[in-house]
Amino acid sequence: MKLALYLHGFASSSLSEKAVQTRDYFAAQLPQVQLLTPDLPYTPDEAIAAIELALDGRRPDAVIGSSLGGFLATWVAERYGCLAVLVNPAVQPDQLLSQHFGVYRHSVLQQDFLVNAEQMPKLRVLERQPTQPDRYLVLLQSGDEVLDYRKAEHWYQGCQIETVQGGDHSFVGYANYLPAIVKFCQFA
Repeated sequence: MKLALYLHGFASSSLSEKAVQTRDYFAAQLPQVQLLTPDLPYTPDEAIAAIELALDGRRPDAVIGSSLGGFLATWVAERYGCLAVLVNPAVQPDQLLSQHFGVYRHSVLQQDFLVNAEQMPKLRVLERQPTQPDRYLVLLQSGDEVLDYRKAEHWYQGCQIETVQGGDHSFVGYANYLPAIVKFCQFA
């Protein structure tokens, strides 16, 4: 059985719209693929630990990540040598998160998490640029109000990039891209 991983973004969960759409699509169209959608804590160390726990020593065939989950998906793809689909991925998230220190509530885990300055170097340690750009599909929308899509275009240059004009950070019309995502991941 093939293995896929979906990683949600900051202040999100496995119950996010994209996570649910992905899970529903895989369940209906790809019963031969196991899709993991772990809930990720906000701290870098705990997020990596949650990913490793979900994988339980297995190597994913592909990882899909949105926003901060796209940043983490790049780390997963480089660590495990798998395919990656990134949706409006965060690039150098420490620069953005350093403007948003404080306590956040994880709606699914019902736990509070502190985002602070000491976590920023831990995020920088996780930064990876693609060593094999052909393993990456990067989906961007120019109307992303949270992240500057041009940073991702630059960071992931050489990768297969599709920039859609308009949209927003949620990636409007994401469900319509699931067939192309599955095809890129070589599940179809």
